[in-house]
Amino acid sequence: VLALVSARSCPKPIKGEKKKRWPVPLLGELCDSSGVWISTVGRMEIVHVYTKLRSEFGRQCLLSDRPAELLVDVPPDPSLALQFIQKTPRDQALQACRDMSEHQVNTERFESDSCGINHVEGGWPKDVNPQEVEQTIRFRKKVEKDESYINSILQLGSVMEHCIRQNNAVDIYQVYFEEEEEVEEAPDAPSAKTINVFRDPNEVKRTVTGLSWHPDGGRKLAAAYSCLEFQKTSKDMSLDSYIWDIENPNRPEMTLKPASSLICLDYNPKDPHTLVGGCYNGQIAYWDTRRGSQPVEVSSVEQSHRDPVYKIIWLQSKTGTDTFSASTDGQVLWWDVRRLSEPTERLVLDLSREGNLDRALGAISLEFESTMPTKFMVGTEQGVVVSCNRKAKTPAEKIVCTYDSHHGPVYALQRNPFFPKNFLTVGDWTARIWSEDIKESSIMWTRYQMSYLTDACWSPVRPSVFFTVKMDGVLDVWDILFKQNEPTLSLKVCDEALYSLRVQDNGRLVACGSQQGGATLLEISSGLSTLQKNEKSLLAAMFERETKREKILEARQRELRLKERSRSEQSREEDVGREDGEDSPDQLISRAQKDFYSVVETELRRRRDREDQENRVRTH
Repeated sequence: VLALVSARSCPKPIKGEKKKRWPVPLLGELCDSSGVWISTVGRMEIVHVYTKLRSEFGRQCLLSDRPAELLVDVPPDPSLALQFIQKTPRDQALQACRDMSEHQVNTERFESDSCGINHVEGGWPKDVNPQEVEQTIRFRKKVEKDESYINSILQLGSVMEHCIRQNNAVDIYQVYFEEEEEVEEAPDAPSAKTINVFRDPNEVKRTVTGLSWHPDGGRKLAAAYSCLEFQKTSKDMSLDSYIWDIENPNRPEMTLKPASSLICLDYNPKDPHTLVGGCYNGQIAYWDTRRGSQPVEVSSVEQSHRDPVYKIIWLQSKTGTDTFSASTDGQVLWWDVRRLSEPTERLVLDLSREGNLDRALGAISLEFESTMPTKFMVGTEQGVVVSCNRKAKTPAEKIVCTYDSHHGPVYALQRNPFFPKNFLTVGDWTARIWSEDIKESSIMWTRYQMSYLTDACWSPVRPSVFFTVKMDGVLDVWDILFKQNEPTLSLKVCDEALYSLRVQDNGRLVACGSQQGGATLLEISSGLSTLQKNEKSLLAAMFERETKREKILEARQRELRLKERSRSEQSREEDVGREDGEDSPDQLISRAQKDFYSVVETELRRRRDREDQENRVRTH
């Protein structure tokens, strides 16, 4: 019931009298027969009235102080426990009535609006150069003296003070359950699952010899296809390579059409639209995916490699157009993709440092770390890793040192992304971890596998994890902090040999290329792709400990070699000063032959006598 009372109904004061403040009438004074009550204050008009019958208020509560009083005392009865029947608990939803309430809340309404603001040079005026310190200081002093600025600061200060006091009154960081022990979640077991398989769309299958992830997010995977078996290529074999979308394995997103089949390729980390590849005939090809499938630039045959290009890597440069390649012809060539008519620099891997191409070692793998722009490493067919310095003064000084690493070709060579002084090599049946300080032997190595290892790489997020692939189609994941004797995870990817391997930058996705043209995409579990607690410090201590151990063993071997050399020289001097009455070496050899033959004749005679005796016993 809404009751409106006009201000005229209230009596007015007489002229000359003081204005009176009319008292507020009691609740019962303005009740009518129906129980409707009206409240008025002075001459104010009533805008809202809440009405309710008196009978609905209920009984009046009368409260008083009284002592405690025991009303009912029910003692326990043990015999009733025998009658207890345990039932299976079950959940049942009940819907009896609706929840209703009567309330009225008055709050201040807050309206918010989202809008964008374009700032030019950080919001500074056009006549103020933000790079000049004096101009910015002068402009700040001018603004601080403005009255509108002072008023706005005072107005905003009260609002901020209110918020700060609220934060001080309520501790939003209060811990309520300090006594409870935190239950650490058990780490997931090492695992991997296959996401997609990208197969060569051609009828004649080729080997996936090279892989490269797109630098922006890794949503694309570039794969190089070629046949490395000697004289096994046919006329029907395609020369194309492909760029795949990792979510669409049915057809490639783009086709790369080189003049010769690609063995390796690499995305430009500075420009995700460009990539460079090394061909089977030794040429270098450069693509811009915005211009189509045909290469933008191709190096000339006369100035290129004489053998297949097995590895090509982008260099860290200001222009982002420099790259270098390695081939089994024994050369390392530097290129500028804007002008591929000839290489900008050339290095012959001749360990005699004479630059003779006939004695050069065939390069099959390359390593370049952007934090060491002048250094690079080359893995050769002869199992030797060559450490080089590009900025040396003379070509002879560019080859710094060598590491005798494997019995066969070094198929993979990569520095640890967290500890660049330590690098990983793969060749023959084992993987080895080296330190630049020790050239005689590696500091850690895996045991010899039953199958040949073809490729390996470090995890970009976990410094202690690296991956290897083998000829039996198995992918091994090694965590050297967990165990060194065997891999943490071994996964049979396919029934054919795996030849290439590449890990995405986030360390979660791994791509493996097989002999029959299949590129398998795998997702690694979070335990193998998430940095663990104190992992860097623990691995650094392990590398340092193993390096010291190898230095001690190396010094011990050097001492033994010196002792052996001095002993051999001493025996040689004794042979020279031997007296004439002693036997010569030829006489000693002839005497040993006579003794041997005499022992043989004695043994034969003994066996014949024993056989004769056995025959007599049978005859008797």
